[in-house]
Amino acid sequence: MLLTIDCGNTNTVFSIWNGSEFIATWRTSTEHQRTADQYFVWLSTLMGHKKIDVNIDAVIISSTVPRVVFNLRVLADRYFNCRPLVVGKPDCLLPVMPRVDDGTTVGPDRLVNSAGAYDRFGGNLIVVDFGTATTFDVVADDGAYVGGVIAPGVNLSLEALHRAAAALPHVDISRPQGVVGTNTVSCMQSGIFWGYVGLVKEICARIRAERDAPMKIIGTGGLARLFEQADLLFDEIEDDLTMHGLTVIHEFNKDNT
Repeated sequence: MLLTIDCGNTNTVFSIWNGSEFIATWRTSTEHQRTADQYFVWLSTLMGHKKIDVNIDAVIISSTVPRVVFNLRVLADRYFNCRPLVVGKPDCLLPVMPRVDDGTTVGPDRLVNSAGAYDRFGGNLIVVDFGTATTFDVVADDGAYVGGVIAPGVNLSLEALHRAAAALPHVDISRPQGVVGTNTVSCMQSGIFWGYVGLVKEICARIRAERDAPMKIIGTGGLARLFEQADLLFDEIEDDLTMHGLTVIHEFNKDNT
């Protein structure tokens, strides 16, 4: 049994993979103060609630928050008696190495998304991930991550607007009924929703033109399906792309070490 852990700036996701499917997935807020013991109590309680009795013997971690990794390593060592793979570390092999500028450190989430997307859809891809940031990852025809784009995340933009303009309320993102808002909330929702639709379409069009290739666009992240309602932005949507990528990288390391 493999425990896959995806630690983002806002949330951390834990999933249990039995070799053919994910049998459980849980999400918690990312807090660097949380100890290995606290993680285990939280995780074992949820496993008990779902009546899951499994022997986890492998762990793989992708984390964009370096301070959290230590306690996740301790969790794997203390409670599952294994040394975890940490994406981005020298001992964690990648199916295909990224091709970027020398000295550039690629975020582990982008490497994992590239591996997962290539395994499912082949090469020549643009992976659009709606997270704390909205990222565009370009995957070459051989599966290599070759660069991308980073834009502010949807919720981050809404929060910044609310904080910087005292008269503007906090609003939830949703598809507005029309483009032109008739009150403050609908005006803000329209600006964010249609603004990000335009952002995705324009950036993807420019990537395709720059690479001069018919690239498939893959949407992932919590808001991908919301934005898909606006237009045919994506060729495919994969809710579990990051977790799938972790299983791909784990399997590659198991076969090549």
